[in-house]
This record gives sequence, structure tokens and C-alpha cells, in this order.
Amino acid sequence: MSRRPTPHLPPWLAHALRAQRGPVPWSAVTRGALSAGPLLLVAVATGHTSLGVVAAIAAMLAGINDRPGSRRASVKRLGVPALGGALGLVVGTYAGQETGAVVLTALFTVVGLVAGGMSAVGPVASATGTQLLVGAAVGAGMPLPEPGWERALAFLAGAGWLLLLRLALPTPGSLAGDFRFDGERQAVAGVYDAVADLLDAVGGPDAIRRRAALTAALDHAQDALAGPRLRRYASSSAERRLHAQYAAALPLAEAATALAWAEEAVSGRASEGPRRLAAAVRGNTHTGPLPAPSRSAPALRALDDALLHAAEVFDQGRAGELHTRTRTAGDRLRAALGGAGREYGLRVALCFGASAAVAQALHLSRWYGQHEHWYWLPATAVFLVKPDLGPLASRVLNRAAGTVLGALLFAGFAAVLPRPEGLIALVALSGALIPVATRHFAAQTAVVTVLVLALVMVGGEPQASAGRIGETLLACAIVLIVGHLPMPGQYGGGVRARLAAASEAAHAYLTHVLDEADAPRIGTAGTPSGHRATRWTLRREAYRTLAEARTAISLAAHELPALARHTEGADEVAGLLERLVDTTTACAVHLDDTGRIGRRHRERLTAVLTELAIPAERLGLRVPPTTLAG
Repeated sequence: MSRRPTPHLPPWLAHALRAQRGPVPWSAVTRGALSAGPLLLVAVATGHTSLGVVAAIAAMLAGINDRPGSRRASVKRLGVPALGGALGLVVGTYAGQETGAVVLTALFTVVGLVAGGMSAVGPVASATGTQLLVGAAVGAGMPLPEPGWERALAFLAGAGWLLLLRLALPTPGSLAGDFRFDGERQAVAGVYDAVADLLDAVGGPDAIRRRAALTAALDHAQDALAGPRLRRYASSSAERRLHAQYAAALPLAEAATALAWAEEAVSGRASEGPRRLAAAVRGNTHTGPLPAPSRSAPALRALDDALLHAAEVFDQGRAGELHTRTRTAGDRLRAALGGAGREYGLRVALCFGASAAVAQALHLSRWYGQHEHWYWLPATAVFLVKPDLGPLASRVLNRAAGTVLGALLFAGFAAVLPRPEGLIALVALSGALIPVATRHFAAQTAVVTVLVLALVMVGGEPQASAGRIGETLLACAIVLIVGHLPMPGQYGGGVRARLAAASEAAHAYLTHVLDEADAPRIGTAGTPSGHRATRWTLRREAYRTLAEARTAISLAAHELPALARHTEGADEVAGLLERLVDTTTACAVHLDDTGRIGRRHRERLTAVLTELAIPAERLGLRVPPTTLAG
């Protein structure tokens, strides 16, 4: 008797049910508990309740952005979006006071266009655009007695308070040594562990996944080390040492990638050195003797040379280059004005403008009653239209479910809790739950709904759970309609923009390696000449943009079929680009050892470039021609 096939959920529904996993971030939970609730308590006690509500909203938004990472990286990740939110609050406040509904809607549409285009630049820009729009909606729709500039200062104070907690409170990582290092050592050690894991997987079916994990580890370490550096203090020597240890991992990653490309298994001894280096980073100790791998092939010789160089760096602590991303203001402007920025900007503008118009119409109607806080509808649309929060159908389902659950929970709490003490405690509890709830959009929505309803009730508004549910469902309908409207250009502009960036980075890397074959070179595989330092930077950018493209492709594949079909074939192009970058890396390692690019490498380069041309053209991507000189 044959078994019936196991039914599979459609991708868009499977994504809606998926949640991130991991240990509870207790440090972030502590910061969340100490942010919005205490701010509101102080404001109520001093008679500045309305400003306390604004500060608590800012702390809540900063808490959503308070993701795992180093303390130094949090300055940009939390601070820049807060500036956007304060600006939006000023714009919304004065526009709401000085203009009518029609002009305000038009203004919101223009602001949505700008903020949407900004969001295509990167994660921090996306968070900034979101807070800009939420601040504008709150400023125009929340009746407060204070002028706009006071509201903006209160908003900055709320976000600044959470940032201060992030910088001042110890974390498990910082308790292990230098207080300033709360995630950097673990991130750099993770790179060496990922190199060792890849070496163990060489020649096996797990090699591709381990190479992707190495890219993720390098990206994480690069972000963890980015941000303010305190070179003027004596303790900065430890920071320079950590930067040098990160830089020393780059040639090791290059050699390991070349070995994985060759698909020839290596002995277990090869991974022992990187693992000892990882332990030395974590413990801030010397490496001790490192076992040398066999030197029977160019990539193995490169691995041995890189280990020797790393041992020297660990002993002497010489400063090394961080190889940060070299993105200029022009690059960011091109991203905002490119296909992804235009498409997303138009959708945000339509959603934000339409939801603001509907909200004001309901506000002025008899059906809406005395409920004055009409900002919930446009603010909900802002979060719903964000593609980095998941596919459209997943966002809508989770937002609707989370709002209903949160509104029902709050209705129950509001019926029994004393006011305002009980509501302030509920705000503090919700703030503590946000770092855990961010693992699933529905859970995050439920917690935020409880928090915001408690805030507005403390501010004097009656219980409005039913109204929030209705407004959320209206926002879901607006975003679903706009999300399926045809726009100028092509659907899937975000995926195409990411793939185009990955293609340009891959070809810049390939061109540099081919040029390097004809240029004078000095040093060993671990000691960077100008060529190698540039090469490692280009290699990092190629793999990083590919990882970003893979993320965008995965999200697009989980859209409803009507949208997902517009990016079919994108995964194939990303796979070919990864093969191109892997092959280029193998060419670079072979070039360092022999002074030329081998015949096998040229044949593989030619083959992958030929395969790439047709599917890339099908997606409307330009593949720059590359000449492989004999």
C-alpha cells in the first residue's frame, strides 16, 4: 500500500508560521524593562505625561532596533533612526497644525516617497525611514499640548535613554574582559571557527553551506568592529589587536574557500590551527604552537602561510585593516534612486498617503466618534509595507493576528489593572518582551499593540482595542492592494537591484584578480601588498552583496504566486555568481603560489561566465564582458 504524499504548506503561509530561534537575550530584556516604563513613570510623577508618552514611544522603537551586535555598532543602529523619528515628529506636528486634510495627505505622500527611497540604501536607512514616517504620523495625529520642538526633544531623550543603557550596562561578553568589548571577540573568534568548519567539510556535501556560514561570520565580525574607535586611550591597543586578528582571518578564509572549490578533502590537521586561533581570540591569550597543514597544493601552501602570518599577528598585535565597506554618498544616492528605491518609494508613498487620507476621513466622520488618535492607521501601514520584515502576505497575516491578540490582551489587562500604576508596569513588561518578540512579526505586533494602548490610555485616551483592530484590518487591505498594483518599471525591483550590485561586485573582484596577474606582486599570501589588500576588500564586498541578494531572493520566493513569479530565475543567477566568486578566489590563491592563473581555473571561469549570460539577461541584468587573456 503506497503512502499518501505529505502535504506541504504554500511558501507564503509557511513563512508566516516560521519564527527565529536562539537563546533569550537577557541583556536586551533588561534594557527593555528599564526603558519605556521608567521614562513614563518619571514623566507622570513630574506632571509631563504627554512628553513621557512620546519618550516611551521612542524607547519602544529603539528597542525594536536593539538587535544582537557590538556596543559600538549600536550607536549608529539606534541613534540614526532616532534622528529620523525626531525630524518626522517635527514635520508631522507643524503640518498637522497648519494645513488641512488634503494638503497633509499630499505632504505625507511626498514624505513617504522620500523615506521609501531611503530604505533601499540599507538596514539603518530603512529603520530611519520607518521612524521618520511613524514620527510624522504620531506628530500629526496625536493631540499633545507641547510644540513640535519639545516633542522632538522628548523623542530623542527616549531613544537616547535606551542607547545610554546599551552603552553603559554590562553584557555577558563585556564581563569576560575589556568592558568595551561585548561582542567583538566572539564575532572574530566565530570567523576562525567558521574557517575550521569549512576545512572539515572540504570535499563533502556540506561544503557549500559551510562556505555560506563563513560569509555570514565575516559579515557579522565586520559589523561588530564597525563604529567609533577610541584610539586616544591606552586601552585602544587591545582594540587595534582585535582589528588585526580580524584582518589575519581574511587570507585564511581565502585559502579555505579555494580548497572547497577544488573539492579535494584535506586532513583533519588542517582545521586544528584555526580552532586554536579562535580559542586565543576568545581568551585574549597567545596561540601557542599551531599544527602546520600539508603543503602539497597551492591552496594548502596558502593556508600554511596564512596560519604563520596569523600567529605573528597574534603575538605582536600589529594593526591591520578592517576592510570596511567603501560606500560613498553617491552609492547611497544611486541605491535610493535606483529600481528598488523607486519601486519601494512609490509603494510607501501610496500606502502612507492613502492610509492617512482614510484615517482623517474616519476621524472627521460620525462613525469615528470622539476617538482623536488617528495615527494608528498610517503608522500600521508603514510597518506593513516594509519588505525587510518579510513577504507581503506574511506581514499582513502576522500583523492582523498580532493586533487582534494584543488588543484582546490589553482589554483584559485594562479591566483589572489600577491606573496609572498598573498601566506603567504593563509598559515596562512589554518593553522587556520586545527583544524576544522580534523573532516573529505577529508576536512583536502583539507586544507593541499592548504597549501603545497602555501608553495612550495613560495619556488620557479611553480604552480603544476595537478601534485598533479595525484600523489594522483597513491598513492590511490598503497595503495588499498597493502591493499588487503595477508600478513603473518591473516587479521585483529590490531583487534585481541586489543582484545587480552582486554582479558588479563579483566582476570588480574578478577584474582585479585578472589585472593582478599582470602586475608586480610582493610578500607572501599572508602579508598584504597593495594588490592583496584591495583584493580582500573586493572579495568581502562580493560575498556580502551576494548574501544580501540571497536574502532578498528568499523573501521574494515566499510572496504570493502573483508576485513571486516576477523573480523566478533569480536564485539561479545568484548561484552562478557565487560560483564565479568562488572560482575567482581559487584563481587568486593559485596566482599567489605560481605567478599565473592555471588552465583549469580559466576553463571554469569561462564556463561560469557563459552560463551566467543567458539567465542574467532574462532578468534584465547586465553582465559586463570579461576577457580572459591567454
